[in-house]
Amino acid sequence: MNRNDQDFLVQKIRTQYIEKEHTGLDALKALDGKVKRPANVFAYIFGSISAIVMGSGMSLVMTDIGTTLGLSNTMIPGILIGSIGMALAILNYPIYKGILGARRKKYADKIIALSDKITRG
Repeated sequence: MNRNDQDFLVQKIRTQYIEKEHTGLDALKALDGKVKRPANVFAYIFGSISAIVMGSGMSLVMTDIGTTLGLSNTMIPGILIGSIGMALAILNYPIYKGILGARRKKYADKIIALSDKITRG
């Protein structure tokens, strides 16, 4: 290992143990995360649930799971359940945008003030 590589590794390890100074940029990133995180969490959870619902409907139509559950005709319930899941998946994005827009509106003044303070120095 040459000297430059060794110095780089030493600095890399050393920075893990040095206490970091919190700057305005760190606060701005945290505030931005506070705005986006709830909308993202909702979108992931709601999207996953709607995909499971849609997949359940598809499974009823395409497999013999319905007969195992005691349903004689699985086509209609499967299509209905799959359509509900698809509708939920389609609604996911507008709901996400609504949540994100509301949170942006709520925190806009703080973010703009902090970003102005950072850019002015």
